Amino acid sequence: MSDGFSNNNKNHQVIPVRFTRLYVTILVTLAVLLTIGQGVTQWRLNTVQDKIWITRYAALQRHQSQQIVKQALQIEDPNEQANFAANVAELHQVFATFERYHLEGREGRVSDQNVTIELPDRIREMYLAIRPEFEAIQSSARRMMRLQRFEEASQPDVQASLQLMLANEKPFLEEMDAIVREYNAQVRNELSSMQTIEAYLYLFTVLVLVGIGLLIIRPAARKLRQTLAQLIAAEARTTAANKKLISVNKSLKETRQKLFEATKQQYQQEINEQKVRTSYLVAGQEEERKRLSRELHDGLGQMLTAIKLQIEGLEAGLARNAAQPAANGTVPYAKNLSTLKNLITQTIQETRTISNNLMPTVLSDFGVIPALKMLAENDRSEAIDVTFETNLTPDMPRLNKDLEIMLYRVTQEAVSNAVRHAQPSHVHIGLFEKDSYLHLIVTDDGRGFKPGSKLQRQKEAEELNSVRSQTIASHESNRRVSQGLHNMQERAKLLNGKFKISSVPGKGTKVQVSIPYNTQPIHHDTY
Repeated sequence: MSDGFSNNNKNHQVIPVRFTRLYVTILVTLAVLLTIGQGVTQWRLNTVQDKIWITRYAALQRHQSQQIVKQALQIEDPNEQANFAANVAELHQVFATFERYHLEGREGRVSDQNVTIELPDRIREMYLAIRPEFEAIQSSARRMMRLQRFEEASQPDVQASLQLMLANEKPFLEEMDAIVREYNAQVRNELSSMQTIEAYLYLFTVLVLVGIGLLIIRPAARKLRQTLAQLIAAEARTTAANKKLISVNKSLKETRQKLFEATKQQYQQEINEQKVRTSYLVAGQEEERKRLSRELHDGLGQMLTAIKLQIEGLEAGLARNAAQPAANGTVPYAKNLSTLKNLITQTIQETRTISNNLMPTVLSDFGVIPALKMLAENDRSEAIDVTFETNLTPDMPRLNKDLEIMLYRVTQEAVSNAVRHAQPSHVHIGLFEKDSYLHLIVTDDGRGFKPGSKLQRQKEAEELNSVRSQTIASHESNRRVSQGLHNMQERAKLLNGKFKISSVPGKGTKVQVSIPYNTQPIHHDTY
């Protein structure tokens, strides 16, 4: 069976072609048999039908001949004198039809039904035999139809024509009956012959079908059963192989899913660890800035303030001793003390500025909105206009501490980069709440840049080769800008925010951070 199936696989078109030829042969055979049977039957039926029409019109001649005799007698009858003209007209009509039917019957045709047959010799002989009687009736009827008045009917020739018609009526009727009987006999013979032919065709069709069943369908069915058995066996083997493949595929999917889950967990763990490390790093930076701010404010700031007080006291003492001028007429060290006082005042102011930048007290005390307002005011100058706009109300709950620090640091870094490197005339800070997101947007109208441009890196390399010292400083500046952008992006990622920067050379820069916004009040500790 396996070898047979292999052969079928090698010649997979043999069986379909054989069965196609088999069915086509059967259908063609049956179609030919049915066509022949129907053709013969229809031909014989048409022949019989034509003879039936001829027989019917032949039988009508008997009735018409009787009507002619009747009308002739009424013409001659004195009681029908009043209807003489009507009887003559009726005789004209009946005789015309009778004459046409008889003449057409001699030729084997019926013009009313468009039927024409070939008359048998026996019928032709019978029509020749009846011809004298027909001509006698024909001549008598024509003489009767030529009468114009009733009185003419009593003329001897008219009476002779009437007697001739009456004498030939019976022989005509008998011979027409014989013709009709001959037609009926031939029709019965035709029907009997047709029944015999139908019986032979039916028997032949049955024999052909039996032969087809024994010689074609039976071997084909045997071959088909063998093929089906082979296909069932092959299907069983295929089903078993499919089950194994499904099992292996399922195992592979489970393994792949486990590998995917493990990889996903590892990747998520790495991301979480990176976030934790970055969070710790940022928190450490903030704590370090807070510590430096306190030390600068409480330590160095107080010390410089004390120095300033001492110098002011010294200056006051020197002023009191101003009445005792030196030998050259000047106050000793007065100019140096004034310079030292101005320098110490600038040092105190710078220390306070550094302390405020490291950790502004307004951010920890009042929140991010006042801190951003103060940042805009501090960075505003005669050359650069810095504005701040927000749709957040002052009486709203404080934001999360980490969120406020992130917003402030990103704004601080963006404004610092714009002021130091973009040479803008206007910097705008926007803080808006929309669609459950908090959007921070910092834009400037400076010279802009092309982020990640190979042309910019190539230009920097050329400048590095041409002017070493200047390019090193520019490269360091660009590196600080790039590091600042990276820091802003990392800060946004820590709070699941979206960071986007867009810039076009000569058209300014736009920095945007979008953070999911929690409208619920949050407990806020001091920094």
